[in-house]
Order: sequence, then C-alpha cells, then structure tokens
Amino acid sequence: MRDVILTCPLDCPDACRLKITVAPDEVLGEKAIKVTGDPTHPITQGFACAKTVHYPARQYHPERPLHPMKKVDGAFVRISWDQALDEIAARLKQVLAEHGPHALMRYNYAGSMGLRESSHVHAFFRALGANELEETICATAGTEAWMTTYGPRYGVIPEDVPHARLIFLWGINSLTTNSHLTPWLKKARKNGAKIYHIDPYQSKTSLFADEHIKIRPGTDAALVLGFMHLIFEWGLEDRAYLEEACIGSEDLREASREYTPEQVSEITGIPAAKIETLAREYATTTPSYIRVGYGMTRHEYGGNNLRAVLMLPAVMGQWKHRGGGVTLSTSGYFHLNRKKLGAAHLIGPGTLSINMTQLASALEPEKGIKAMFVYNSNPVVVAPDSDRVIQGFQREDLLVVVLEQAMTETARLADYVLPATTFMEHEDLYTSYGHTHLGYNPKVLNAPGEARPNTWVFQELGKRLGLTEETLYWSMDQLLEHLLDTDHPFLKGITPERIKQESSIRLNLEEGFLPYQQGAPTKSGKVQLSPAPHHTPDSLQPTEQHPFRLLTPPAHHFLNSTYGNLTNLNQAEGGEPSCLMHPLDAEKSGLHDGDLAVLYSPQGEVLRKVKLHEGVTQGVVVLEGSWWGLSARDGKSINTLTSERLTDLGAGSTFHANMIGVTKA
Repeated sequence: MRDVILTCPLDCPDACRLKITVAPDEVLGEKAIKVTGDPTHPITQGFACAKTVHYPARQYHPERPLHPMKKVDGAFVRISWDQALDEIAARLKQVLAEHGPHALMRYNYAGSMGLRESSHVHAFFRALGANELEETICATAGTEAWMTTYGPRYGVIPEDVPHARLIFLWGINSLTTNSHLTPWLKKARKNGAKIYHIDPYQSKTSLFADEHIKIRPGTDAALVLGFMHLIFEWGLEDRAYLEEACIGSEDLREASREYTPEQVSEITGIPAAKIETLAREYATTTPSYIRVGYGMTRHEYGGNNLRAVLMLPAVMGQWKHRGGGVTLSTSGYFHLNRKKLGAAHLIGPGTLSINMTQLASALEPEKGIKAMFVYNSNPVVVAPDSDRVIQGFQREDLLVVVLEQAMTETARLADYVLPATTFMEHEDLYTSYGHTHLGYNPKVLNAPGEARPNTWVFQELGKRLGLTEETLYWSMDQLLEHLLDTDHPFLKGITPERIKQESSIRLNLEEGFLPYQQGAPTKSGKVQLSPAPHHTPDSLQPTEQHPFRLLTPPAHHFLNSTYGNLTNLNQAEGGEPSCLMHPLDAEKSGLHDGDLAVLYSPQGEVLRKVKLHEGVTQGVVVLEGSWWGLSARDGKSINTLTSERLTDLGAGSTFHANMIGVTKA
C-alpha cells in the first residue's frame, strides 16, 4: 500500500488536500481504499469532511457507468467509444446544418472544480459558436454584490481569523459547508473571541456558536441598517476610514436613519434590545470578523442583503486590522491568466446566452435547443422547477449527452451516457474560494472500465467535427503554461514545473496582508458604499394557500447532489428527505412529528416526512440537502417546488424565496 496526496475537486471552499491510501488490485493495478486529510497541509490539518471520507465508495460504486451507453427502446445498451463518438458527431452535424450553433447548449457547474476538466472543456462549444451558459445557480448574486463594493474577492484568509475578537457567522452553516474554518474559529475563541450565528434556523453551527440569532429569511439588510443606525447615532463609526477609503458614506448614513431598533425588530423578528447589544458589541470590538455564506443571496433581493452585510467592516474600519473584515470568497487572490481558458477569447459581443437557473424554460420546444451536453452537474435534481426540467429532457427531438461518474437522475434521461474519470484518474489544477493555496493533481490511478476525461471526449468530438481551435487540443502542460503566464505578484515564482513538483503552493501574500486597508481596487479606487442598500421585502409573501417560506440549505452528508447515491450517507441524514417545521406551525397544520405531508407550490408538489424542530423560525419550512428524488418516497426532488425567479444582482437563483403550503398526506 502507499499514500498519495491530492486536492479534493468538489464544490467547497476548503479545497482539501486529501491523503488517499491505495492498495494493489488485480484488475486496476491499484485501488483507493481510504481517504483522510493531509496532516501536513496548513488548512486541511489532517481531517476530511464527513462526506469525502466515503469517496472510495462513490468511486467504485456498483452502478458507476464504466462504458459508453446508448438508450435503445428505453433501455441502455453498451456500445464502443467509436460508435458513441461517431453517432454523436453525426447528430451534431445534422443539428448544426439544420438549426445552427445556437441550437446547441452545455449545462455544467462545479461537480469538479478542476480548471481543465471543468472550465477548459468549454472550448469545444465556443469553437462551434454555441450558446454561452450563464453559470448563475450558486454564486453570481454574491459575486456581483462583492465586486460592486470592493472589486476582487479578497476575503479575510483563515490564518488571520484567530486574531478576531468578535465573529459573526452570518447566513452560513460553516461546520457543514466550510468545516476546515472550524479550527481557526476555535483558536479565535481560545484567544477570547465571542461567536454569534445569524441564521433563520438552528444548525450544527448554531450549537457551536456562543449564541444563535434567529432572523427571518430575507431581512439581513434591515438588520445591518439597524446596526448602522445605532453606530452612526452613537458616533462610533470610523470616520477617518469612511472619508479616506470609501465613497458614498453619507448615502449610507442617510439610508440607515429610518431603521430604528423597533422597526428592525418588527422586520427581522429579533428583539430590539438584542439588536442594540449586537450593534454595540460590533462597534466596540476590534478586530471583528464576519463569515458570510451564499444562503442570504438566494432571495429575490439577495444581492442587496449581502451588499449591506459587506459594508459593516467599512463603517467600522475593520479592514485596517488583521483578522478584521469579512469573507465571502478568497477566489479573487488567484490572478491566473484566463484569457484562453476554455477558449474564452472566442466569446464575441453578439454571443447568445442561457441562464442555467432557467433551464426549464430554455428546454421548451419553441426555444430551439436541439442538442445538449451535461457534465459536472445533475440538473434534474439541482435546477429549479424540476417537473418542467424533466419534461424538457424527455423531448424526443432533443439529443441529450451526459458525461458522468454516477448514474444520476440526469444520466438516466440521457440518449448517451459517457463514463467520466474522477479526480484520482486524471490530472488537473485547482484554486480555492476558502484559502489561498493552488493545488495540482497528477493522475495517480487507472480508471475502471473505459472511463475517460472530459477533455478527451471533447477533443475526439472536435476532431470528428473538423474543429481547428488550438486551445481545444491543449495538453495539461500547455494549459499550465498559459494559466501561469502572469506577472501578478501573488503568483510570482509559481511555474508549471514547481506546481507539478510541490503539488500545493500558497500564493505570495505577505504576512498580515490587509487588502482593503486604504481603499479598494474598484473603478473609484475606494470601497463603494453607494447606492446604499435598503430592505425590500420579497414580492412573494405568505398567503392563505402558501403560508410558509421554503429554505433548502445544504445537508451535512451531501455536497449538492454528490454522494446522494451512497446508502450509508442517506442513512446518516435520516434515510429519506424530511422537512423541519416549528411545532406551533405543525400544530396549526394538524401535523405531528413523523407524519407524512404534502408540500406544494405553484410549480408542483412533493411528499415528505415531518420533523418538529423548535430551532426553525415560525413561518419557515426547512429541507436540508439536495437529495436525489430517487431517495424520496415520491421519487421527486425538492426542486419540484422551486421557481426560476432571479435575484436582484447577478441574475442568480432564488432557492430560499419560494412560498409553499403544507398539508397532511
């Protein structure tokens, strides 16, 4: 046996360095048998999350697709790679000839965060002139909110968190979704920090924090403006920082005037006295640190909510202090050369695009999509309005090709399933949105069966279609040369040879680097506080028919829909998807703990078991995790209930802004 160290490819800020134990295998040569964290990595610190320790069970799952398959008379039959590629290429030529390149679309996201297997393969579609995909389902509202205010996403790095003396974990269940932040939070607590969790329901992070502040969903901007109202009234703001490093502080001061503690209490459900206490603690404690999640952005005015929270450190000048500030993402630190990544240089001003959050509408017959490729995503489970998405996939005139490592619900609806490799079976480069280490993975294991990397598949299709775009055929070495061809000081001295030799390299940040100490790399050169945020209630409010707001935060043992096919992790989450309700809400609905209930919205209905939970805000129903519909009693994803409505900034998803009804089944 031997150990290999690789970066985890999954959609998580931790981007862990994993220690993988491999053992001899008669068929494959070697096989992964155990996964844990790299004890030498400063962020991973020797432990892997509750999900990824089970990765070998996913990698060698008995239903993993190992050979190309074609659906014939409703059933999949094994075919050769040549047959699959020849037939798919022929269908594509026909679609392109009859309907043009805008009849072709891709659907992908962060099933792998590797720049080669996830981002660079877009070159195939851009070389054909296909529709662009607006990758909005997760982060765009938050990204736009941050960039509007600060420019690049230079969040406080985890190594600086122990310096903080007050911490707000705001709209994030960090013990589940950013577990490797926890050791740094514990160090901060040991140094005297107090930790608050601000979130609509009690989660693992609430129990870890010193206090849980239960806020009504979508009211975060009101709470922030309530803090600012008091801070300005008390004269505790950092006037020097506001004058020298910011623009628009007077607009912000004026906007906060109407948000008295009493008004904010009525909006948020937080007692006025507690609002005053929190505001005073934040205004008088330095350094103070805020870790925000993307959850608060998944409301109709989610971008506005986040912008408000992001401005708090500027009002108090917290960016001048190590450990002070806020983190949404650290991805802005990775100043790689991306000019030709995925043939980005081919995107012209007239290129048409499709918002991935509105996939159900994009697949309506009259929209003209005739062929689609899915990779690194499971849209039948994760996209809003699932019933309509499924109807789109079932169209007889639509060619569906899915590249996959698991027989997902999306794969089951495909015309062709092409077996994909995992992160142990191909090489790739990884950034992070939770720390500042660049990671390289070599190929360390042979893939079972005939699984192939995404890059190989699209290069082979490119040859059959006569594509000559050189970037499509780049090797890993050529891509590394391009990505690292930059003179940015954060990447100084990091060469392809060095990253391949060392595998993980921390970016060149000075000890105690303070990114917004004197302003921000925005157009103005300052932190932009104007236009000032306001609290705007979502247009969908409780009605007699739909009195509850549905929240669908992550589950502890799933990562989006990844791992949804592992029985032991399903059991760890309770065996089936359940909805959490406050006991008083359940009583009004005639429901008891363990009852089956029908949850319904204008989009559809699902059947779920009820669990009573006093930590849930009244008027809210919580269903944790992107369970596969196959795990539910009715075979339906919770996204049967969610809509395609978009956020105020970034045209993102509004998964937490859906009103539903609940009745006993």
